[in-house]
Amino acid sequence: MGSGSRVAVAALLLAACASDSEESKGPSKATPTVQEEPEFSDSIVVTGVRSESAAARAYAPMPPPGGYYEQPADTSRFDNGEPSGILRVADAPVSTFSADVDTASYSIVRRFLNQQALPPSEAVRIEEMINAFDYDYSAPKSADEPFAADVSVFGTPWNEKTELIRIGVRGYDLEPEEVPDSNVVLLLDVSGSMNAPDKLPLLKESMKLLAGELGEDDTLAVVVYAGAAGVVLEPTGGNEKLAIREALDRLSAGGSTAGGEGIELAYDLAEQNLRKDAVNRVILATDGDFNVGVTSDERLEDLVARKRETGIYLSVLGFGAGNLNDTMMQRIAQNGNGVAAYIDDLAEARRVLVREFTSSMFPIAEDLKFQVEFNPSAVSEYRLIGYETRALREEDFDNDRIDAGDIGSGHTVTALYEVTRAGEAGSLPDRRYDEKDAAPYDPDAELAFLKIRYKRPGEDDSRLITRPITPADRTDAPSEDARFAAAVAALGEKLGRSGRADGLSYDALIEMANGAKGRDEYGDRAGFVQLVRIAESLDRPGEGD
Repeated sequence: MGSGSRVAVAALLLAACASDSEESKGPSKATPTVQEEPEFSDSIVVTGVRSESAAARAYAPMPPPGGYYEQPADTSRFDNGEPSGILRVADAPVSTFSADVDTASYSIVRRFLNQQALPPSEAVRIEEMINAFDYDYSAPKSADEPFAADVSVFGTPWNEKTELIRIGVRGYDLEPEEVPDSNVVLLLDVSGSMNAPDKLPLLKESMKLLAGELGEDDTLAVVVYAGAAGVVLEPTGGNEKLAIREALDRLSAGGSTAGGEGIELAYDLAEQNLRKDAVNRVILATDGDFNVGVTSDERLEDLVARKRETGIYLSVLGFGAGNLNDTMMQRIAQNGNGVAAYIDDLAEARRVLVREFTSSMFPIAEDLKFQVEFNPSAVSEYRLIGYETRALREEDFDNDRIDAGDIGSGHTVTALYEVTRAGEAGSLPDRRYDEKDAAPYDPDAELAFLKIRYKRPGEDDSRLITRPITPADRTDAPSEDARFAAAVAALGEKLGRSGRADGLSYDALIEMANGAKGRDEYGDRAGFVQLVRIAESLDRPGEGD
């Protein structure tokens, strides 16, 4: 396996060092087997339906020849919390949150806008939009301290009375020889609802991209689930490209969807081929709904969490429109130490499965947490932009039993705080009994103190990195990366209908993003500018409310 391919492949899978299980005795192929699912009331079911919303109709293809497919109402569900509010430093000086390396929200937003429809506000997770882009932060010099923190403070584009504190970290870049082999099991939804060009056909082509990166020391197996669960491809050497492609080409959509037996079968295959010091990963790809009630949701999350402890992680890829359960995608990916991504076209598949394997999928640190303590002598109010579903309690930061996000080799994570200087008029009303002179403004004082806690893969005890945020971090000429991250945040605020970025016009937002595109090797930032133009044409008073 070439060094480039090894780096790429391992990235998809979030490194997991297996327990001392017996190594596989070699890949093999078998005639596809199908296991009929037993009837039991507590099965985990994935229901497949098609969309009837205006946006989805614009995107969905005509029914295939030979059959009519009735399209019920859109049942997609999205996971987000209420937008973060403004907090007084005097009341809550400490802000704590988990890293988020998922990018599904940006792809979902892009799909809606490309369909000439505004996304539901609950589908907009600003941190995932910001982190969908690459940023040129300084790389750490060794794996001993795998992060380099990059901080800047500059004026808020949509509010002249506040400032933005941008915190960026970049993970250590693993050398090719440090990347382990891969034990991959694909768990693919082939139910009737997958019978659309943006679903099963796109899924198959996406998985071929993944297979193209595998080497002879890697293995790939394929399990499908619909009316029955079955093994389409036994664990097979990554160099057997033709066998893998033929197995994927044989897949077709049909039937209702029951995923309980499928996920158990996928984990069984992964366990049979479990290898010490290899990446062991189940990748679930579906358009579906995992939910048949609270009990089944919890059962699935518990199963994924238990398997995580054995060294088998889980990532989730969503496809198509109309039935996406983004909420469950996020939950089980988090429980499985995995990544949740949404594939809206082949270019996104190439970004997730080829370009950014190491950055988005291969962890160099686990349970990554951030904590910022604000100095009341320098900052009176603040709000964290995004990360609503990743908020932690202050005491969770030092608790190594609290699960948090992972970060991959070379991956960048960005967070933005909007802050008001002490002594300036804030957004919150004065209180009658406030101690007016409790924290006089000090222009030379530290603004805040940043703490980053993480675990090395396979370790139980966390490590700590700290850095003060000082007036020296202020700049009147923020970098292209800082300006672009602010532009993405502004669009997220507009699409989320928070009202907080209303002070920035779409024309000004387009100008700011255009001026911060930089080298833009793959055209991602130029694509963002086009999305802003579409949003401007759709975002009219009274629309999307």
